[in-house]
Amino acid sequence: MSWYEAGFHVAGQKVLWTDLAGNACALGTVWLATRRTVWTWPVQLTGSVLLFAASLSAHVTGNALKQVMFAVLAVYGWHKWARGSRQADGLLVRPGTGRERAALLAVLAAGTAAVALLLEHFDASWAPWPDAYIFVGSAAATFAQGRALIDFWWIWVAVDLVGVPLALLSGLWVTGAVYGVFLVLVLNGYRDWRRIWQARSVHTPRPEAVAK
Repeated sequence: MSWYEAGFHVAGQKVLWTDLAGNACALGTVWLATRRTVWTWPVQLTGSVLLFAASLSAHVTGNALKQVMFAVLAVYGWHKWARGSRQADGLLVRPGTGRERAALLAVLAAGTAAVALLLEHFDASWAPWPDAYIFVGSAAATFAQGRALIDFWWIWVAVDLVGVPLALLSGLWVTGAVYGVFLVLVLNGYRDWRRIWQARSVHTPRPEAVAK
């Protein structure tokens, strides 16, 4: 048995140590993101490595590829937040513009179709469309998070609604349970980020006011 297949049994179901530890890091990532700390990204990077191993064990190729994507985007987000955190008010969060939101939706739709067709062609997943949706949605959410867009929280909600049943059906019980906890943390994170943005907006003069 490979190291990434090690685990224990609860109520007749096997729980992988990599799945457990990786999801602990994932929960930590959401909690740290709520607080806008740059430590969000190294914790996410660690979780991605562990969940990559767990996904290989469960033969969920799309989810494994998603962890590779997470690792790459974690480096991007780490760089962006490290720069943003050096500002006087810390990391500045904001809603996406209409163009940014349209671009994210377009990528989500086109990307899901493209990835699903690839998974079907190579017979790489037993559930190619939800697998692809989670993969692309996670990429869009993490990219938007790296740019400190408040909208990324809502993308995660959409991903969680599909991620919970897929994880449970794949036998990744810890992942399924954690996805449920994610939903609560994500809604709380959205509330906190929006409150921070609104408070900053009240104290930030409008451009036309400054011109006068």
